[in-house]
Amino acid sequence: MKSELKREIIKTADGSTTIHLPELDEQYHSKHGAINEAKHVFIKNGFQYILSSRSIEKLDILEIGFGTGLNTFVTFLEAQTNNQAVNYVGVEAYPVAFNEAKLMNYPKALFAEEKASVFDTMHEAEWEQSFAISPDFSITKRKQFFIDIKDENTFDLIYFDAFGARVQPELWTVEIFRKMYNALRANGVLVTYAAKGSVRRAMQEVGFEVERLSGPPGKREMLRASKF
Repeated sequence: MKSELKREIIKTADGSTTIHLPELDEQYHSKHGAINEAKHVFIKNGFQYILSSRSIEKLDILEIGFGTGLNTFVTFLEAQTNNQAVNYVGVEAYPVAFNEAKLMNYPKALFAEEKASVFDTMHEAEWEQSFAISPDFSITKRKQFFIDIKDENTFDLIYFDAFGARVQPELWTVEIFRKMYNALRANGVLVTYAAKGSVRRAMQEVGFEVERLSGPPGKREMLRASKF
């Protein structure tokens, strides 16, 4: 679906860019601030949260919706700050082309221009192969539909960053969240910007314990789901 629609680069409220799909009135990231959303939802309430509760030698992360690579890049920067080893798997059915990814201003907006080559490398890395971005951060990009995910007891943390349920309701179902539940290890966590009641109930149906948390700018709430 993504590859067939008109695509525009827009600037969000915090100065960072994202891809806008005007026909769907949907963005890859929040128009209220792409970086602010990534840091609040996935870093603060995911990455930092899980590391505050226990020590993990190498954190295994699954991202649902690799997209522009923003979440991967902010995770890399956070992992470096915390000296945390990470194995990162990003799943994307419709990859963003490298020339389009290059139009994103994330290294500059994150005051990490010295790491711009890392952002480029994340997009240039071959799909379906593990690639070491640094000695402590490896990434594997999988070109895959979410319904085809079959991982079991593999990940500590899931970033669920699919297009919203208004646009793609089939990505926010009991069937999909059962796959997410199975992919997590015990005490694993899933975080998402979404807060719809139907999403929360789908998570609970497959066994997640779900918390409503304050959302990023422009959203009242978000969800964090834990597997115990």
